[in-house]
Amino acid sequence: MKTKKAMRKTVFVLLLLTLSISTVLLAYLYFASPEDKKLSGEWTAKVDISEQAAAVAFSWLQEIEAVTVSLDDLQASMQGLNVQVDLTLEQTTRSEGTFKGMVLPESYDACEQAAYEAFAGAFRKLVARRLQLAGYTGSTEEDAVEALIQETFGMTSVEYLMACGPALLPSREELQARYGGSGTYEIGEGILVREYDTGDPVSARSERCIRQGADLVLAGEDGFVMRYTLRKR
Repeated sequence: MKTKKAMRKTVFVLLLLTLSISTVLLAYLYFASPEDKKLSGEWTAKVDISEQAAAVAFSWLQEIEAVTVSLDDLQASMQGLNVQVDLTLEQTTRSEGTFKGMVLPESYDACEQAAYEAFAGAFRKLVARRLQLAGYTGSTEEDAVEALIQETFGMTSVEYLMACGPALLPSREELQARYGGSGTYEIGEGILVREYDTGDPVSARSERCIRQGADLVLAGEDGFVMRYTLRKR
């Protein structure tokens, strides 16, 4: 008899604990989840172009048979080449809203400048090496080589590479087409579908959408992932 009472008491306690846990979980889902489902806000992300810029620079040096630095050296000097992308989402209903994406021009210009300054460092090493092989007896220090480049081409090494060298970055128009644009969106079951205001009926993009607090992760079908952060107003 005592055993049965003990068992009933144990079952009652377990049911009470389960109910308590369920109540806490439901309360969390009720109060916390809705906020994570809201998309309205000004979001910002950075597109890293470091590897692409280094690869293009290295390929160009190979073409002119002037590889005096390795790809690893170029990658090390071109780390942190990021272009800022801003995305504004305005949720009009529970599952619909509008969006507007923009590649910041000033961020693009700064990234491009930094890429070519790093490239110019490798280019000056190339010129110094060529001068040494040609029997040049003057200084091949970086400043002296830069002065020779300016005297020869009438412009700095950075200006020369930007004018006559390869395009290290995709154009701003290309990046804007990939990460920018405006239109409307629908979201359901964690999938965000964006319809762009281009007049093209098939101009749409489908991405898996996950919001985690101040972070918004968009994963495309091509495997590319963008992580946005909510901007503080």
